[in-house]
Amino acid sequence: MSPVLADVLLVTALVGALALVHRPLGDHMAAVYSSKRHLRVEQWIYRAVGANPDAEMRWPAYLRGVLAFSAVSVLFLYVLQRVQDKLPLSLGFKAITPDQAFNTAVSFVSNTNWQSYAGETAMSHVTQTAGLAVQNFVSAAVGMAVAVALVRGFARSRTGDLGNFWTDLVRGVVRVLLPISVVAAVLLIAAGAVQNFGDIHTLTTLTGDKQDVSPGAVASQEAIKNLGTNGGGFFNANSAHPFENPNGFTNLLEIFLLLVIPFSLPRTFGRMVGNVRQGYAIVAAMGIIWLLAVVAVTWVEFAHPGTASQIAGGSTEGKEQRFGEGPSSLFAVSTTMTSTGSVNSFHDSFQGLSGGVLLLGMMLGEIAPGGVGSGLYGMLIMAVIAVFIAGLMVGRTPEYLGKKIGTREIKLAACYILVTPALVLIGTALAMALGTGESSMTNTGAHGFSEVLYAYTSASNNNGSAFAGFAANTEYHNTMLGLCMALGRFLPMVFVLALAGSLAGQKPVPDTAGTLRTEKPLFTGLLVGAIMIITGLTFFPALALGPLAEGLAT
Repeated sequence: MSPVLADVLLVTALVGALALVHRPLGDHMAAVYSSKRHLRVEQWIYRAVGANPDAEMRWPAYLRGVLAFSAVSVLFLYVLQRVQDKLPLSLGFKAITPDQAFNTAVSFVSNTNWQSYAGETAMSHVTQTAGLAVQNFVSAAVGMAVAVALVRGFARSRTGDLGNFWTDLVRGVVRVLLPISVVAAVLLIAAGAVQNFGDIHTLTTLTGDKQDVSPGAVASQEAIKNLGTNGGGFFNANSAHPFENPNGFTNLLEIFLLLVIPFSLPRTFGRMVGNVRQGYAIVAAMGIIWLLAVVAVTWVEFAHPGTASQIAGGSTEGKEQRFGEGPSSLFAVSTTMTSTGSVNSFHDSFQGLSGGVLLLGMMLGEIAPGGVGSGLYGMLIMAVIAVFIAGLMVGRTPEYLGKKIGTREIKLAACYILVTPALVLIGTALAMALGTGESSMTNTGAHGFSEVLYAYTSASNNNGSAFAGFAANTEYHNTMLGLCMALGRFLPMVFVLALAGSLAGQKPVPDTAGTLRTEKPLFTGLLVGAIMIITGLTFFPALALGPLAEGLAT
């Protein structure tokens, strides 16, 4: 079987699996966040934290819950890293330095999972499980909670209530993330992934050298790492490591886990607003952008000119040979479009144009399909922008799901889409101007600039993947990237929740003959076009200096 045909069948199988679970998982999540009943284990948690699960919150209170919980999480994870050498199961590892501990704490709490460390030689069993793995669950649940709050803003009227943050947080973990992660972890263990709390083993390599191998609770962390679109790998090689990703089956399973919740949440949205066709329009826009990116990256990696590439049948540098160009390209696109730092290949070794597509996937705001929760609310913000543009074209007040998009709503949406471009471009410019970016680059020229641009794009968009050619573990980059991750995560949430509160307080507007039908293919096309044009205008100059210049030169 030809590699191209094999890759077509692989993508077809993945799309089929995602389509198969789209409806039941989406309906389940809608029921979870709409239920009035609390499970007994949930009631224990509410009593432990002193929360009233039935109390409704307006958007300022909901936001305070998000920020307070996240702040405490950052502090806990920071302290845990600083004292890990004094705790059991330390494996003899030292305490993490202050700047790196700050960077890592913000990284995992913000669902970015950027890693400037090698996990198998830096993090103890306790830090990996009680710290990093726990944040993989709760940071993903926070994103889902904010998305559900925005959906309630569209679904409710004449009220400022958006639900209860603590209820949404706990239910997201207990009823959605934890059950799926358990099943996924069992499948990974059965397929060969490692799961234990053993000591470091010293092995003799084929060349006679000695190598230390660190085992751990890999499979369980791998499951939620991908399901929660987190990306923080147990090992430095991430999903290219055979202990995390042993074979082709686990590789496909991990890609499926990356995409399954983000692609199912539009169904949840449709059910909660009472119109499933609205969800289909959103998921169609997500799917179109994702599939176009998969085709573009795969084609460039197979067809890139050059003697070595032609002999090998494609660009093989930096790719795990167990998987090859096609599955590596599929993984790369899926991880950069879902705010996941998980990788099974070195993006630094991708061709200039395909690396540019991966960058563009993050620059879009990671909405195709985006991170767990963040992808849905990012796409809904873009839908508000698209409706506003359509309203300007026909000269009428724009409406979306029976809510008027007025001055306040469009200002909040505009602020949302300006946050991450500002962080990316200012962060990259400062790094290059101060020389800290150039000193951390492995390469020079356009490719070296792409390494810096990728790092700040990844941090500001809460992705966490890296080009793998950028030396980020310096005091400057640990601090600046940490600030970008924090601001890139929580500033947009302020605007999302404020928008949700504004929408929930409106009276519903009845449809008229002039109302834009936002469940139709025409709106899906308008939405995709608005996303590409807005992002292209914002980031094209930076892309032209980096991956586009490199791609055109080769």
